[in-house]
Amino acid sequence: MSSDFILALVLVIGVLFFVNIQQQRARIVLLARALHPYQIERLMQSLIGDYLRAMGETQAERRTQVLATLQDSEHRLRAQLQRLAADFGQTPAARARVSRIAFGLPWATQVLPGLTFDLRRALAIHADGVARAMDNARSLTERDRAYAITAELMLLQHSCHWFCKSRNIASARLLARHHTSWAQTVEGVTPETRAAYLALITGQTTGTR
Repeated sequence: MSSDFILALVLVIGVLFFVNIQQQRARIVLLARALHPYQIERLMQSLIGDYLRAMGETQAERRTQVLATLQDSEHRLRAQLQRLAADFGQTPAARARVSRIAFGLPWATQVLPGLTFDLRRALAIHADGVARAMDNARSLTERDRAYAITAELMLLQHSCHWFCKSRNIASARLLARHHTSWAQTVEGVTPETRAAYLALITGQTTGTR
C-alpha cells in the first residue's frame, strides 16, 4: 500500500469526520432553537428524578404525597410538549429527517432519504404519549403510572439525541444517564406510543402529525 494512497485515505476520512461534526452541530442548533422558548429540559429532568424517588418509596402514603406535588410540573410539561410538537411541525421536511443508520454518517439523510424518519412526527408521538400516560386511561397504579410517564420522557430524550447525533450515541447516553436500555424504555411506554413509534422508526409510516 503506497504512502500516497494512505495519505489520500486519511484526508478522505478527515473530510467525512469534519462534515459529520458540522451536520451534527447544525441539528443541535436547530433543536436547541426550538426548545429555547420552553422549560422542557428542566421539567423533564426534575420530573424523572421525582418519579424515580416516588417509585422508590416503600410507604404508599409517602409515595402519594410525593406524586401530588408534581401535578403542576406535569401540566406545564404536557402543555409545552404539545406546543413544541406544533412549532417543530413547521420545520421543512428535509431538515427534520433522522437517519435510521445506527452510526453517524455524513450526508446520510440527503443521500439515503429512504432510510430516515421524520422528527416532526416523532415529537408529535412523544407529546401525545406523555399526555396519554399522564391521563392514565388504563387506570394504572401510582407506581406504574409514574413508570410509564418516565419511560415516555426517556424515549423522547432518546429521539432528540438520535436526531442530534446517532442512534448508537442516543442509546449509550440513555444507558449511562438512566441505567436503562432503549429496549426497556420502549417496553415501558404506553402501547399506543410503542406501536406508533416502532412503525415510524422502521419506515412503516410516513408523514407529519
